[in-house]
Amino acid sequence: MSILACLSSGADTAGRSDGFMIDRVLQSVRQHLGMEVAYVSEFVRNDSVFRAVDAPGLEALIKPGDSRSLDDVYCRHILAGRLPELIPDTSAIPLAAAMPITKAVPIGAHVSVPLTMSDGSVFGMFCCLSPHANHSLNGRDLQVMRAFADITAQHIDEDRRSSRDRDARHARIAQIIDDRAFDIHVQPIWDFASDRAVGFECLARFSQEPRRSPDKWFAEAAELGLGVPLELAAIEAALDHASRLPSHIYLTINASAEAVMAAEFGDIVSRLDPHRLVIEVTEHGLVHDYEGLLAKLDGFRSQGVRLAVDDAGAGYSGLQHIVRLKPDIIKLDMSLTRNVDGDPARRALASALIFYARETGCQILAEGIERDAELQTLKLLGVSKGQGYWLGRPVPIDTAVSDLSSVAA
Repeated sequence: MSILACLSSGADTAGRSDGFMIDRVLQSVRQHLGMEVAYVSEFVRNDSVFRAVDAPGLEALIKPGDSRSLDDVYCRHILAGRLPELIPDTSAIPLAAAMPITKAVPIGAHVSVPLTMSDGSVFGMFCCLSPHANHSLNGRDLQVMRAFADITAQHIDEDRRSSRDRDARHARIAQIIDDRAFDIHVQPIWDFASDRAVGFECLARFSQEPRRSPDKWFAEAAELGLGVPLELAAIEAALDHASRLPSHIYLTINASAEAVMAAEFGDIVSRLDPHRLVIEVTEHGLVHDYEGLLAKLDGFRSQGVRLAVDDAGAGYSGLQHIVRLKPDIIKLDMSLTRNVDGDPARRALASALIFYARETGCQILAEGIERDAELQTLKLLGVSKGQGYWLGRPVPIDTAVSDLSSVAA
C-alpha cells in the first residue's frame, strides 16, 4: 500500500518497507500537545481534503475523506502569513476569531504547518487543534510539529514520485501493446530422427529503451497489471504470421496460466489449425486454480492442440506442475541441458524426466543445446527433439520463411 493510500485510510503501515505509520504519528503528536484533533490534509483544487485523521470520539466532526473549502479554513491565511502557525488561543487573534469556522467547530487552539514537497509546492497541512485554548503551547511544540511535518512530507513526496514513475512505465507498456511495438522472432525446433525443423517457438523481441531481455519486459508488464494484455498481443502477432509457414510446421506460443484463462485467449488461438499449435504454459508463479486451468486446456486439447510445460527442472515448474497438467511435451530446461555430456548429476536428472515421459506417453524436448557434445548425449539418453543455438538461433519470421524455402528448393 502506498503512503498516499495509507493517508487516505489512516492505515497502519507497520512492517512495510518504509516503516512509516501516519496514524501513530498523528496520535503521538496530538497526545504530546494535549489536543483533541490531529490530521493531514491535501489541497485539491479549492478544497482541503482530510487524508488522515486522529480524533477519538469526534468522528462525527471530522474523518478521512471529509473536506472543507479553502475559503473557510485557516490554511491560506497561514501560508500567506496572515495567521501564525501556532495559535494557543484563537480569541487572541482577531482574524481567527472573526472566521465563522472558529465558532462552528469550535477551535480554541490551533497548530498547523505546511507539507512542502521537494519542488516547493505545498501538498497540504499537518495540523492539530482543540476546542479549548491551550496557553501551554510554545515554540518547542511548533518545532515538534515541523519535524513530523517534514517526515510526512518526505514520504508523500517519495510516494508521488513513485506514482509518477509507475504511471510513466504503465503508459509506455500500454503504448507498446496498442502499437504492437515488438517483433516476433522464431526459433526452430529440431527433430533428431529426420534432422529437420518441424516447428518454431514464437518469441517477442523489444527494441525500446531500456534495452533488456524480453522476460524483463513481460515481468514489468505483469507488475503493472498489463502482463496478460502484452502476452495476448504477442500471441496474436505471432499467429498472424502462421499462414506464411509451411503447413507441416507447427508453432509454439508461450502463455501464462492467467493468459490462458483470459476470455480473449480462445478467439486468438482459433486463428491457427489446432493440430499446428502447441501452447507452452510458462509458469513463473503459483497456479491458483489448477482445476480451472485444466478445464480450459482440455477444451483446446480436445480440438487437437498440444500442451507443453517449459523449464522442467527449474523454477516453479516442478514435478507437481508437470503431474497435474499432464503435458504432451516436457521441455527440459537448459540448466539440465547445459554440460549434460560432462555432468553425471545433470544426466541423472534428465534421465529421470525422460523415463517419466516414456511412462506417461509424452515427449521430451531439450532446450538450450549449444554444443554438439550436448546434442549427442541427449540423443543417447533418448531425447528426440530439441532447440538451442547449436541447432538454430531465434530469427525474424522473414528469415525463417526464406530459410525454409531454400531447404525446400
